[in-house]
Amino acid sequence: MDIPDAFSHPIHRRRALGAGGTACYPVCVRSLAGLAVVFFGLVGGTSAATPGLIGILAQELSRNFEVLRQKAPEKPYFLSYGARDEDSTVVSASLGALTSSGERRARVFDVSLRVGTPKLDNYHQIGGDRPQFAFGGILPAEDNAPAIQRQLWRITDQAYRAASSRYIKLSTDAKVARSSAGEPDDFSGEDPVVFDGVTPPLDVPLAKWQNRARKLSLRFARYPGVTNSSVTISATREVKYLVTTEGTRLRHGRIFVRLAVSANSRTVDGMELNTGQTFEGGGLSELPADATVEAAVDRAGRELEALKIAPVMEPYAGPAILSGYASAVFFHEIFGHRIEGHRQKDETEGQTFTKAIGKPVLPDFLSVLFDPTRQSAFGHNLFGSYAYDDEGVKARPVTVVEHGILKSFLLTRSPIRDFPKSNGHGRKQIGRDAVSRQSNLIVESSRTVPDAKLRQMLIAEIRRQSKPYGLYFQQVTGGFTQTRQQGLQAFTVIPLVVYRVYPDGRPDQLVRGADIVGTPLASFGRILAASDHLEVFNGYCGAESGSIPVSAASPALLVSEIEVQKKATSEERSPILPRPPLPDGGGR
Repeated sequence: MDIPDAFSHPIHRRRALGAGGTACYPVCVRSLAGLAVVFFGLVGGTSAATPGLIGILAQELSRNFEVLRQKAPEKPYFLSYGARDEDSTVVSASLGALTSSGERRARVFDVSLRVGTPKLDNYHQIGGDRPQFAFGGILPAEDNAPAIQRQLWRITDQAYRAASSRYIKLSTDAKVARSSAGEPDDFSGEDPVVFDGVTPPLDVPLAKWQNRARKLSLRFARYPGVTNSSVTISATREVKYLVTTEGTRLRHGRIFVRLAVSANSRTVDGMELNTGQTFEGGGLSELPADATVEAAVDRAGRELEALKIAPVMEPYAGPAILSGYASAVFFHEIFGHRIEGHRQKDETEGQTFTKAIGKPVLPDFLSVLFDPTRQSAFGHNLFGSYAYDDEGVKARPVTVVEHGILKSFLLTRSPIRDFPKSNGHGRKQIGRDAVSRQSNLIVESSRTVPDAKLRQMLIAEIRRQSKPYGLYFQQVTGGFTQTRQQGLQAFTVIPLVVYRVYPDGRPDQLVRGADIVGTPLASFGRILAASDHLEVFNGYCGAESGSIPVSAASPALLVSEIEVQKKATSEERSPILPRPPLPDGGGR
C-alpha cells in the first residue's frame, strides 16, 4: 500500500483514536473499528552480542557525541538514536479480484538531542508551546556502515543546530530563568537498560493469501446492498532499536497479523454506512478459519442491508448501554487522553484532572489500569503491549484510578509536578518526539452483573425517567476529543450499529445516523453499572507524537443518560445505475 512519507505507519488506518486537538485527525484521530491491525507481542531473549545495525548506531552515537562535547559551543548532555526496521506483506481483494498485493521493507531512524542540563534544556516548555526537535530520515536496508554513518552524521548536525539555537534563547531569557526555578526538571534521570531480543522472520505464503482473499471477498457479491467491500490480510514484522549516551542499548520487536472484513454503502438520503470485523493474532497460524471469516462477511452484509432501510436517529438524551467494545473506545477517548502527563504541564490544555490526585473522578466501583506488559487478555492479543517504551524505560503496570480515586498520570521522562520519574509511557512514531501516551487501558469493576441483568436495569431506568426508549450501542468505529482550553471540552464517539430498546417488550429497533456527544465530567458521573465480562478494542491512536498502537478493554456499561446528535449527510447519493452482473454463484 502507498506510504506517503518515511514516517507513516505502513498498516492500513481507519478512523483512529487521538486527542486534544488530536484527531484520532485535527482533534482526536480516526479509529479502527473493523479494520484494526493485530499485535502479537514481543519475542526474544538476551544475547551478549550486538551485531549489525545496533552496533553501527552505537559507534556513531559515541563518535558524534564526543565531538560535540569537545568542540560545540553549547554542550549537549544527552543524545539518542532510534530506528525501526520493518517487513510487511499486505493482500487485499474485492468481489473475487485482487486490489493490492505486495511486500515491502523499510528502515527509518530519528535523532533526539538535548543541550543544557536536565534542569533546563532546549525542550523547556513556555506556556503552551511544545518544542519539537526530533529529526529523522531513511536508512539503507542493509547494514552498510559507511552509508548509515553518513545519514546519522548529517541528521545529528541538523538536530544540534536546532537544539543549541533554542537553548541559547532560553538561557539568556531572564523570565525563563526565574520561572524555571520552581518548575519540574525538563528531563528525568533513568537507569540505562540493555536488551537484545530476536524477532523471528516473516514467511508469508503470498500466493495462498492471494487465493484466499479472492475467495473470501467474492462472498460479498451475495449482498446487493453493499456498494464497496474488501477482505484484507496483512502481517508486519517490526524491530525497534534505541541507543543512548546514558548506555541504553535496545533491540526488541514484534509481529502483528490481521484479517479485516470491511463493507460500506450509502443510503438514498446520502448517509454513508460502514461495518466490518477484524481478526487479530500473534502469528500467521492464528488467522481464523474460512468458515469464521465467511460468517463475518455475512454479518457485515446483512447489517448494511438492514441499516440502509433503518430509520434515522433524531437528537436524543436518555439511558443507554454501551457494549464492552463501545465502552473501551469511550474510555480511551474521554478519559485516557486527559490523564496523559504532558497535558498537565501545558497551560493551553483544559487540565481536567490536573488537580484531582487523591480525589474521586469515577464511580467508586470502577478502577482503571494501564498495563503495557500484558500481551493478551480476555481471549485477545493486546495491541498496546511493549517491553520498553520509546524512551528506553521498562514497561510497567500503572493504576491511575483505584475505586474511583485518581492516583497517577501516564508519565514520560519529562517530569510534571509531584511526579519526577517516568512510568514507561513515553511513546512516539519514528520521527517525532515522545510524549505520554496510552498503552493497554483496562477498566475493572468491583460490582458486576450479567448482561441480562444489565438489560433489565436499562429497562427499569427507561421507565423511571418516563422515556419512550433507551439505546444499545453495539459497535463503534472510534471517535475524537478536544482537550485544549480554546476549544469546547467535549468528545464525539462514532457508532456503527445502534438499537432502540423499548420498555414495553417490543423488539429492539436498528437505527442509523447517531453520534455520541458530551463532556467528560458529566459523562463519568452517569455510569450506573457494569457487566461481568470485558471486550477488547485494538487500534491506532493519533496525537502529538504520531500514530501508535493501543488497546482498551472494558465491561459493558449502563449510563443514566447519553446524548446523541444527528449525523451529517452529504450531497452524494446511492448509485442510480444497477450494478453489473456477477459471475455464476456470485449473486443471490
